[in-house]
Amino acid sequence: MGAGVKPAYKGGRRRGRRKVHHAPMSEINVTPFVDVMLVLLIIFMVAAPLLTVGVPIDLPETRAKPMEGDTEPITISIRNSGQVFIQDTEIDPDEIVAKLQAIAKTGYEERIYVRGDRDADYGVIMQIMGRISAAGYKRIGLVTLEEQGG
Repeated sequence: MGAGVKPAYKGGRRRGRRKVHHAPMSEINVTPFVDVMLVLLIIFMVAAPLLTVGVPIDLPETRAKPMEGDTEPITISIRNSGQVFIQDTEIDPDEIVAKLQAIAKTGYEERIYVRGDRDADYGVIMQIMGRISAAGYKRIGLVTLEEQGG
């Protein structure tokens, strides 16, 4: 972990005792830097899946391709008990359009993802999507998990 030293004098043999001067080595030890980077990499790999929306929902699985986008979408979650959330905040289903209009940054072009629990009532999910669509939002998507297996 320390820096090595080399003798400054490189001449031939001389008689008598002569003091040898050591010059510091100019190489950088990168091992501690690599160790820190590997620890940070592991921390971020473990923490990244935990950064998703905080409402626990059992999503259905599908083979559909993911939607691409450059901005963070608004996420509406519907639990199997019928509770409705915008991001992490529980709201009354009748207030959903007013809340969307208040938080939509790009107006009616805002991407809205609906996350419906696998066991949620299909009618409730369609009712929420109908209200969003009737308000003028056209970029609505359903969130599912990628189907496991063949």
